[in-house]
Amino acid sequence: MGPKSERVYRAIRERISAGAYPPGDKLPSERTLSEDLDISRTALRQVLAKLLAEGVIVVQGRSSYRVPDKTVSVTTPTDLEPWQIHGERTVYDNQWVKLTLADVEPPGVERFEHHVVRLHHVAITAVLDDQDRVLMLWRYRFVPETFGWELPGGIVDDGEDPAACALREVEEETGWRPTGVEHVVTYQPMVGMVDSPHEIYVAHGAKQVGEPTDLEEAGHVAWVPLADIPGLMTRGELMGSGTLVALLHVLASRAAGTSATTPA
Repeated sequence: MGPKSERVYRAIRERISAGAYPPGDKLPSERTLSEDLDISRTALRQVLAKLLAEGVIVVQGRSSYRVPDKTVSVTTPTDLEPWQIHGERTVYDNQWVKLTLADVEPPGVERFEHHVVRLHHVAITAVLDDQDRVLMLWRYRFVPETFGWELPGGIVDDGEDPAACALREVEEETGWRPTGVEHVVTYQPMVGMVDSPHEIYVAHGAKQVGEPTDLEEAGHVAWVPLADIPGLMTRGELMGSGTLVALLHVLASRAAGTSATTPA
């Protein structure tokens, strides 16, 4: 897309994120958008096609577009009791990992000590381009002793905003600078024993600003077609829960006709 189309693309995305076009509502007609955003109908249709492919909007009828409604119908249970935590003692601690024993008491069960592994806060980003590709790294991980594809990401520094970390890690590991990131989800990869919040972000578009600067984490940088992701998953070549969560979210959102991102 040209500069004007890119401007209009971002303007529509920003209006959706800001709530100007609420979930479930129709977008203005092509004629209205064309006049409002000062763009030809032909160029506008290219922008709308990109937004459709990304799941940001869905089509209704021949040329009517709306914002997907992501209303949740499930009711959260309120009749369950949490575990009681009576204390916690440290067994091992260094700059990378902390191992503790928590004195816990589940409802109706005798209290006992439970191991807890506390790791760092992490941010991971799926950077998408206008050719339905995602920015990835092919690199070696010595723990499983294998090569595989990963999304760029890393540790959130003390006091650092996770979104700023996401941007920083992409640039350090790939040499590409995203135009911005949108938060998707925060999750725990091993919720039963490990405490390590993972922040997942999606970025649309990036500019190459140089070579990777984080040599320890850098690998072979490539734009991988999203169509290849299911095959890479089948071959076991996608590494890390953050990579899997982010890519499954992108693919599932597109298949369901919903947005690949939610406003932070």
